[in-house]
Amino acid sequence: MQPKERILDTVSVLFHKQGYNATGINQIIEEAKVAKASFYQHFKSKEDLCVAFLSQRHLFWFDALEKFSSKEKDSKSKVLASFNFLIFMNQNENFRGCSFLNILSEIPSDNVKIIQVIQSHKTDLQHYFRNIIADHLLADHIYLLFESSIIESQVFKSNQLIEQSKKIIQTLIS
Repeated sequence: MQPKERILDTVSVLFHKQGYNATGINQIIEEAKVAKASFYQHFKSKEDLCVAFLSQRHLFWFDALEKFSSKEKDSKSKVLASFNFLIFMNQNENFRGCSFLNILSEIPSDNVKIIQVIQSHKTDLQHYFRNIIADHLLADHIYLLFESSIIESQVFKSNQLIEQSKKIIQTLIS
């Protein structure tokens, strides 16, 4: 792997495991096995690195979500598959939750550069549900259930609310 890919690969583990603020540039450089000059050649700051990480995470996450739900034919099945995707991610990532919201909770409220990437991810997720469900109010309701399921499953290290949300969705979508 090239230095830039090693750096992004390293932060995808470190930011996820220990958080954005607890991960220092020196640790990233050491664990990615790159020179400091090489790090700064690719990323001018930790903030720029975070933007690159979140952009990469966005692509990975949506690609996996699309693959998970693409087999389904009808709206209800696609939405339920999306919630099953959360269960899958929780199992694979040890209930670590949403990388975007985790980082949001660690940055200053005036960090526009990172916040814009986070907002873009959430807007794309809202559009994802609006593309499945024609009724935008219902799609927004499902989006909010999805978001709360991510947070609650992280808090309680359980998929119980996701399963409950799937039951609610079955009553909402006819």
